[in-house]
Amino acid sequence: MADNPWNFDVPTQMRQFAEQSVEQAKKAMDGFLTAAQKTTAALETQASTAQTGAKDVRDKVMGFAEQNVANSFEFAQKLLRAKDVQEVLALQQEFLKAQMQAMQSQAKDLGTAAAKVATDAVKPKS
Repeated sequence: MADNPWNFDVPTQMRQFAEQSVEQAKKAMDGFLTAAQKTTAALETQASTAQTGAKDVRDKVMGFAEQNVANSFEFAQKLLRAKDVQEVLALQQEFLKAQMQAMQSQAKDLGTAAAKVATDAVKPKS
């Protein structure tokens, strides 16, 4: 067998060291993959939460827009039935006051909803 240069014995200590190195590398890789899976799952949960929250905010905005358009048409109909300039001015003042109150309420509601979306998106999930 001395004629074959590829035939040699690996010392026991060297073989043990190599086996330990491979085992340590395998454990490190398993740990890395586990951490990567946890991170991916957390990101997916946060993205899903943010997406759900964004849909809720979008639905609120659409509801407010529909309400505001309906109020505007109702105001236009009242204007068409007005008997004189004084009634038109009174209707205008009433409409502007109601719309300002509605806008304040809507802005507050949207602010609360946006804050909830932001809080929920960064909240750790268990």
